[in-house]
Amino acid sequence: MTSSTTERANWAATARRVIGIEAQALNLLAESLGEGFGAAVDVILRAQGRVVVSGMGKSGHVGRKIAATLASTGTPAQFVHPAEASHGDLGMVTAQDVALVLSNSGETPELSDIVAHTRRFGIPLIGVAGRAGSTLLRQADVAILLPAAPEACGTGVVPTTSTTMTIALGDALAVALMEHRAFTPEHFRTFHPGGKLGARLATVASLMHASPPLVAETAPMADALLVMTQKGFGVVGVTDAGGRLGGIITDGDLRRHMEGLLAHRAGEVMTRAPQTINPGALAEQAVALMNARKITCLFVLDPAGDGCPLGILHIHDCLRAGVA
Repeated sequence: MTSSTTERANWAATARRVIGIEAQALNLLAESLGEGFGAAVDVILRAQGRVVVSGMGKSGHVGRKIAATLASTGTPAQFVHPAEASHGDLGMVTAQDVALVLSNSGETPELSDIVAHTRRFGIPLIGVAGRAGSTLLRQADVAILLPAAPEACGTGVVPTTSTTMTIALGDALAVALMEHRAFTPEHFRTFHPGGKLGARLATVASLMHASPPLVAETAPMADALLVMTQKGFGVVGVTDAGGRLGGIITDGDLRRHMEGLLAHRAGEVMTRAPQTINPGALAEQAVALMNARKITCLFVLDPAGDGCPLGILHIHDCLRAGVA
């Protein structure tokens, strides 16, 4: 049955109300953060082991997301389900770790064993809860109190606003740790080699061909044409006596020197000062450069600055890798 225009409008109004309530709560959270948040970051930075995240129910789902975000941004982390912890998985939580325990009420009974484990073995405990004076926050070495804000469901019983605040808090922790560690896109790609994100963060060095088409400036054009044909890039690089890239020969250069072409040397036909790229650059940057210059290849030069070509990158290499 097709819904009416009025029903659709009502649903959109509900969505705006929910998002508005949660947005207000996030503003409250931002204003409330202070010494406790800074202490939590400091405790995590000083830890020799992992951040062990735990929570029950919806807090557990949020905890899995926080652990995954931390792990992918340079902070070793894992999620431990509190019920499983009570049946042997407490062995995963060591004295070198930090425990980040989430509970909106701060009184979740399933968390008692993992909290007790941290107290017994002196494992730093960061507690996140929405109730001041709750058992979790009293036991924690670092207590972060979520501000009082209504759940967006309207009944006050469905975790909505509270889980949104906790997710945002986890993101804030991850970004603060990233900034302290000067975490770069190259580091990020180490943990994200697959999919579209991995492609976007691929480097030129990971996609380039390490045996570029090259001839010397003094080489006859017959040799340049042979190399150009064999390599199949539609271009050949021309190097000077020191092995530095002095120019390139493209199809356009061949057409411009068609008359008496084979009587020339490569250095006489080449286009000087071609566009090049560093092997450490992102492939996405290379694609943008090729599109802007309306070219299909970039020679990759030694970053040491001596101008010697290390490889060649064709736009098709980037497209095959999913960079576009």
